[in-house]
Amino acid sequence: MLEGDLALATQVRQQPGCTIHVCTTCRRQREDLPEGYDQPGMALAAVLDERLAGSGIAVVPVECLSVCKRPCTIALAAEGKWTYLIGDLDVGLHLDEIVSGAEKFAASANGIVPWKERPASFRKGVVARVPPLPRTQGSNE
Repeated sequence: MLEGDLALATQVRQQPGCTIHVCTTCRRQREDLPEGYDQPGMALAAVLDERLAGSGIAVVPVECLSVCKRPCTIALAAEGKWTYLIGDLDVGLHLDEIVSGAEKFAASANGIVPWKERPASFRKGVVARVPPLPRTQGSNE
């Protein structure tokens, strides 16, 4: 990557259209593995980061979103927008839906994407919707 491209990519990551937080702690039971489980969020974060590079959508792996019974979980967040927690995702089944849903979220004015425009995995997997924090008066941010 050229120096100018690196600076642009860094700037986009610092001021994304939205951020996808991906839980990397969630464990999904897998009898076919010696450990008896896998951690699907690790693979999801890596694939999303590669797929969304340069898109203005940042992917941030996080240690825990406290939705352990519904792996794999993501949170879509952006300044001034509602935040959505979405569980029961699978990188093999839902990658295109996650990308589409994040793009629609990023393009929305307030984070609320009309129900019929949300991917099926988002409609079924919503764990929570959290209102945006109010902006404080006199804030320089």
